[in-house]
Amino acid sequence: MLASWHIWVILAVILFILEVLIPAFVLASFGLGCIVSAVTAGLGLGIKIQIAGFIAGTIAALFGIRPFFTRYCYRASPGFKTNVDALVGKTGRVTEEINDQLDSGRVLVGGDDWKAISADGSIVEKGSKVEIVGVEGVKVFVKAIRN
Repeated sequence: MLASWHIWVILAVILFILEVLIPAFVLASFGLGCIVSAVTAGLGLGIKIQIAGFIAGTIAALFGIRPFFTRYCYRASPGFKTNVDALVGKTGRVTEEINDQLDSGRVLVGGDDWKAISADGSIVEKGSKVEIVGVEGVKVFVKAIRN
């Protein structure tokens, strides 16, 4: 049969593993609370003290350690663009003539097909290369690349 400190350690390990999948240092805070409870259980203290140790360890981790981790470890990288922000500056190929008067135009960018609008209002022929200069909703604004 498992001793109570074994159960606390197993719970802590499970929470630390889940923290890897959901990085926010919340589950790890609960895991640290479980470690404190495992220590109290190992000292032979009762379940009420173990639960109090769990609560105290979790609160200490949430308010003492978590701000440090969120400030220094989960910082956004200002030079790294993702999602639609990464499209600006990329080159695409026109798959349907871009004509703003006719509300037509499609561009293939990185394997994705986008509704395209000419940034300067000019007509861009099918097969031309374009540069993405902006994104708004599901539309990209492009300028023709002159060879």
